[in-house]
Amino acid sequence: MKVSREQMSANRTRILDAASMLFRDRGFDAVTVSEVMKAAGMTHGAFYGHFASKDDLIAQTVTHALTPSDSVSGDLQAYLDAYLSPHHRDHAATGCPTAGLASPLRHQSPEAREAMTNGLRSQIDRLSDAVSGADADERRRAAIGSWAAMVGAVILARAVDDPALSDEVLAETRAWIDQRGAACC
Repeated sequence: MKVSREQMSANRTRILDAASMLFRDRGFDAVTVSEVMKAAGMTHGAFYGHFASKDDLIAQTVTHALTPSDSVSGDLQAYLDAYLSPHHRDHAATGCPTAGLASPLRHQSPEAREAMTNGLRSQIDRLSDAVSGADADERRRAAIGSWAAMVGAVILARAVDDPALSDEVLAETRAWIDQRGAACC
């Protein structure tokens, strides 16, 4: 039975969505192609109609996960509140792909690392448009510093086994960003 282009595209998106959640939750090495396909509601055999290998899936998943679905500039304060929250920390599978995937990407293919590079550039550009600053260089610096602090805070908050310290890392990072005025609109 032949599948339409629209259905192929929808199936591919389902696979990428499933892979994105699984990779963010458990890492690249702990997830098999079979698990991704099962989570997407498809058979393992359908995989090769969409991807050449698991490395190809990883690279395309990173691109898919880092493609912006919304604008940061709408309400930057609300974005910061949501990002540096216990809810975001506790839901890695649906949380920020940068915080969930950046560290293990250093062991992945050049294509996957290129996808992360492009995603990071895009995020910096979006934040640069949202933060205040006297000129473009100052806004870019504020965007890079704020994003690095935010991602680092989420990674550290997820890594520790002390809930109070985890909450403190999130709250103090938010306070530090607010104090520096880097995120003020």
